This record gives sequence, structure tokens and C-alpha cells, in this order.
Amino acid sequence: MVAIPFSERPGRHERHFRRKLDNPLFPRPVQEWGEDDLLEVQRLDHEELMAFLQSLRRVVRQAVELKPTEESQVILDLKAELEKHYEQACCLADQQEGNKQAIRQLVEVIMNTIRRNAAGDPLAEQELAEEELARSTHFELLEHALVADLLHPDSLIEADELAAVLLTDDEDQVLAAWGLFDQDQRQLLLTQMEDMLAADPGGHEAAGQRLARLRDTQ
Repeated sequence: MVAIPFSERPGRHERHFRRKLDNPLFPRPVQEWGEDDLLEVQRLDHEELMAFLQSLRRVVRQAVELKPTEESQVILDLKAELEKHYEQACCLADQQEGNKQAIRQLVEVIMNTIRRNAAGDPLAEQELAEEELARSTHFELLEHALVADLLHPDSLIEADELAAVLLTDDEDQVLAAWGLFDQDQRQLLLTQMEDMLAADPGGHEAAGQRLARLRDTQ
């Protein structure tokens, strides 16, 4: 009997561990697990969170110390660092909304500086507006944990696990993540899912319904 509770707000290691629990569609499901297994993924999430907080403090300090006459490249590099930290925050355990809001505010401060420098240049203003829209859409997508987990530079979701994830993860998460793939990738994934269910047709009614739903979005 496992006495250690699952986290209310798990990080990416625990999330992927839970995806694989007794999931026969996974190539390497987690079976006969115990407290030590759960504690290990929670430890990894905690370490990742601590490293993130330390790094975020460094980046925030750099943003606060920006000089009014700072070089453009320094400002752009800092903005990119903040955006990367936002992506990381979406993968972390615990409540990260405060950190994400702080990052969004700092990005907006930097964007205001960039806008002032671009004032009067119609092309530059248009490009900034398009960039803002793309960033807003990207940040919104990252609110789906599966999207954030897939886009992480060191994603825990292996290529041969992706079909199983798409068949069994929460539907709203999967439908959001489905938009990350182009037409050719979707067709390949659909074929993999079809083959997976054909090889083991018993007891996967929900997965079959999910496959039909994803096929309808083509």
C-alpha cells in the first residue's frame, strides 16, 4: 500500500510517471511501483523547481538593473531569457501563477522599451504586433501541461510513447497538443495509434473513441 500521496500540482516528472501507471498502451508502463518510485519523481520535480527559482531570481535582477541606455541586443537577449523561463514555469510543480505573472510583466516592460525605439517605423511596429500575438498564443498554449511537457527541451515523452500519450491523456490536453503537429506528423501518429489498437484490440474503448476524435480533426 502506497502511503505517499500524489501531488496536487505535480511537475513534469510526476505527470509522466502517472501517465505510465499501469497503462498497457505504453511501451514501458510503470507496474508494481512503490513509495520510492513516487518519491523519486517528486524529488526530481523539487530539484527542478529549486534550480528554476534560483535562475529566475538572476534574470529578474538583470531586468531590474537594465540601464535606460542599454544596448538593444542585451534587451533582446533578456527578453528571450524571460520567455524561456515562462516555458519552464509551465512544466513545474506547485503553483507558478505568481512567477508567470511576474515574467509576463517584465516582458511587457521590455516590450514597451522596444516599442518606443520602433515608434515611427511602420514595418517595425507591424513586426512587433505580430510577435506579441504569437507570444500571447504561445503562452496560452503552454497553460496545457501536455503542451509544455512536449515542448520542453528535455521532454520526458519519448518518441515511441507519443501515440500512447495522445490516446490516454486528458482530452483537452491532447486536443491542444494536437495543434503542435503538421499534417504529415498527424498522419504518422494516427497510423501508429491505429496499429497500436489493432495489436491489442481488447479493453481500449476510450482509446478507440479518442482515435476517432483525432481523426475527425484532420
